Formats: sequence, C-alpha cells, structure tokens
Amino acid sequence: EQAKRNVPFREKVLYTAVALFVFLVCSQLPLYGIHTSAGADPFYWARVIMASNRGTCMELGIGPSVTSGLVMQLLSGSKLIEVDTSIPEDVELFQAANKMMGFIICIGQAMAYVVSGMYGSINDIGYVKAAMIVGQLFLATIIVTLLDELLQKGYGFGSGVSLFIATNICESIVWKSFSPQTINRGRGAEFEGALVALFHLTLTRGDKVKAVKEAFYRGNLPNCLNLLATIVVFMIVIYFQGFRVDLPVKSKAQRGYQGNYPIKLFYTSNMPIILQSALVSNIYFLSQLLYKRFGGNFLVRLFGRWEEDPFGGHLSPVGGLAYYISAPKNMQDVLDNPLHAVFYLTFMLSACALFSKTWIEISGSSSRDVAKQLKAQRLFIQGHRETSLKKELDRYIPTAAAFGGLCIGALTGFADFLGAIGSGTGILLAVTTIYEYFEKYEKERAQNMSIY
Repeated sequence: EQAKRNVPFREKVLYTAVALFVFLVCSQLPLYGIHTSAGADPFYWARVIMASNRGTCMELGIGPSVTSGLVMQLLSGSKLIEVDTSIPEDVELFQAANKMMGFIICIGQAMAYVVSGMYGSINDIGYVKAAMIVGQLFLATIIVTLLDELLQKGYGFGSGVSLFIATNICESIVWKSFSPQTINRGRGAEFEGALVALFHLTLTRGDKVKAVKEAFYRGNLPNCLNLLATIVVFMIVIYFQGFRVDLPVKSKAQRGYQGNYPIKLFYTSNMPIILQSALVSNIYFLSQLLYKRFGGNFLVRLFGRWEEDPFGGHLSPVGGLAYYISAPKNMQDVLDNPLHAVFYLTFMLSACALFSKTWIEISGSSSRDVAKQLKAQRLFIQGHRETSLKKELDRYIPTAAAFGGLCIGALTGFADFLGAIGSGTGILLAVTTIYEYFEKYEKERAQNMSIY
C-alpha cells in the first residue's frame, strides 16, 4: 500500500539503490538447468528496451509487466472493461488485474521460450529442469513487480520499470563507447568501443586523417559519429523537457496562496515509448516464433521474414511487417530504402500519439481527473470560474498528451536515422527517466532535504 508516512530523502535513495542492486544481481544470475544459450539471439532487438539479459534470471526483464500494461490499456481504451479512476476500489482492482495479467504473460512467454528450444531441446534438458526454468523466470518477474511497487508506493523514486530500462540503456551506451573487447569482422581485430577504437587507430596508423575517418565512419561497429549523434539527441530531448505551460492557481482554503499547475509538453513522460516498445517486441516475438515453424507460409512471411545477421550474431527482420516497423540502421539505410523509413516514422508517430492520448484516460491524469484533484484541494485557475475548470484544462492536457507523443515519436525516429548508440527508443527512455529523477532531487532539495 501507499506509504503512510513522509519517507526521508536518504531513505528513498537507499530503497532505490537496493532495488537497482537486486535488479542488477538478477541480471547476472544465470538460469539453472539450461542446456545452451549460444547461437543467434532471437530477441536481440528487445533486450535493451525490455531490460533483459540472455541466459539469466532477467531473461524476460520488464517485458511481462509492460505487456500487461499495454493489454489492460487496450481493454480499457476500447471500453471492454470500465474503470472509474475516481473510485479507489476500481483503481485497486485494475492494478491487481494488471499484475495478474503480467504473471499470466510471464508464464506463457517462459513456456514458449522453453518449448521453442532457446535453452536446448526439451529431450536434452528434461521436463523437470524445463519446469524449473519456467519457475525461475516466474520468480524473477515477481521480484521485478515487487521492486516496481516498492518505488511507486512512495518508498523510493519514480517507477522501477523506468529505472531498470534507463540503467540498461546507459550501461549499453557506456559499453559501446569504452568497450576494450576486440572483434574480428573481416578487417582484422578491432576494438568494440567507439572512443577506444578512435585512440587505438590514431596511435597505431601512420595516416592520421584516414585513421580518424575510419573511427568516425566504420560500419557494423559503434563509431564516433554514432556517439556524437547520441550526445546531440540527449541535448535536444533535455531542451524539449523544459517546454511547459504554467496555469496560475489560487486557493480558497488558504487566503493569499498563489501557485502554478505545470502542464509539460511530454505530459505522459516516457510511457508512450515504453508501450510502443512492448508492442514491437511482442510482434517480433510472435513473428519469429511463426517464421521458425512455418517459414514457407505466405501469411507468415507477410508478417515477417528473418535472417541471421552475419556480424551481430542475432536475427534481423528482412521483410514483412516486422521489417517495416523496425528502425533503419543509419542515414545510409534511410537513403537506400526511403519507403521503409517513411513507414517506420509514420508508425512511430501514430503509435506514440495514440498511446499517449489513451494513457491519460486510464492513469488518472486526464482533464477530468486533474479537475477533481484541484477541486479536492480547493484550488481554481485564476480568471476562470470553478465550474469551467475542466473546460479550461481540456484546452491544454489532451493537446499536450497527443502532441507530446508525436514529438517523442519524431525524436525517436530522428535518433534512429542518425544511428545513435542504444537506439532512438532507448535514448528517449533514458533521458526522460534521468530528467525525472533530477526533477525529484531538485524538489526534495527545495523542501530543505539533503542527501547528506
């Protein structure tokens, strides 16, 4: 349940750090009973966004939790289930159903992973060990759900899901920038890290200009141009975070009190991109499963065709719907196949705007919900009657949600076209999460609370 006391800042930091530590430990804890996890990774594209790590207890990551949120949102948005966010019992029931859906999805995905042979043939593993693998993945999902609940109920900062995703993405960006690992892709041994490769090439090559050019434009490995694109996107997203409208409010209860109610451009924060990532990862999962079993079927091939990447050691979509909703690798890929780029960008913009607009209705942040909250606090917008509070909020909140979702989709596409490290989706998630934590820190500091 929600924290009934005012949790001190240092205690919140401690709880957040412990939650993150438990997640990172689970991300390195290998699954017991698997026969093999070598070969092409069929879920390579979803690993970073879903905060998962192959062959470990975090194989599923936050996938089941996010997917259940997506399913429940679609059910609520289509009015198949009715949720009144003003009734606490309705909200609790909806949240409980969301968790139960996540556990069901977890068991389904875990069984599909085992049956599809990701960890080796069931005949080699044995039915007992197969059941143990499913049990381990289910237990890990319960842990992720509990950690997320711990933070969201006020004992820590923000959302556990967002924190775990941001950590995974930042880890990926740092690794691809500074990795000392050497990889041979037909041109001799090369350092994987973009900055390490830059220093190595400039120090060992006689032609310095050619060495720098190779460090900036080398293919199939992270390069300095990708790193610069990542920094540029970081700066742009942070700049957009400052866009907001402040509505002046006054209190009826406290005479003379004046304040502002901020409505940000990114009103729904990173939720649209999380839901869009969940949708895409599930389409990839289903498409690969079908293509592996029924690769010759016309409808299955229309849904998605997959081939193993000769350099990456993972499966890549090469045709069908799965290909067209995947991000272009870089600007050259955009120029070579403009139809793919246009379809992907249209899909990103539409999905993010739709999810953002729908999310406010079921998350308790719509104009109606905000109007109720302000009335409960006996606040009203200056220059407007109390009866017109919802009407005034309707001018800003739905627009901020839809347009903010469009901006998030556009920035994601822009980052992908530039070839930014960690993918456009990942960078958007990381930046919005980090910015939220920075705002929370500033808010706590403003209330005369210090980490020291």
